[in-house]
Amino acid sequence: MRPSGLASNVSDMVERSPALESLTAEERIALMGRLWDSLDPAAAAPVTAELAAELDRREAAADANPEAGIPWDALRDELRARIR
Repeated sequence: MRPSGLASNVSDMVERSPALESLTAEERIALMGRLWDSLDPAAAAPVTAELAAELDRREAAADANPEAGIPWDALRDELRARIR
């Protein structure tokens, strides 16, 4: 069964570009990064009015109480401990 729509277009690009199959994992990741960086942020992740309001609310809450956050190092260590 072949994918439809956008997935089909991407599959067709891969099938017509055997060079993609020969890329190492590192090269594929670099390619994904270049593709991601080439996107227009507004088109890639549109922000609805509802999302903008939520982001504004969260920013105001963080500004009002900066000590409420967790330092990145502590959060990272906590998350790593959960997956062990």
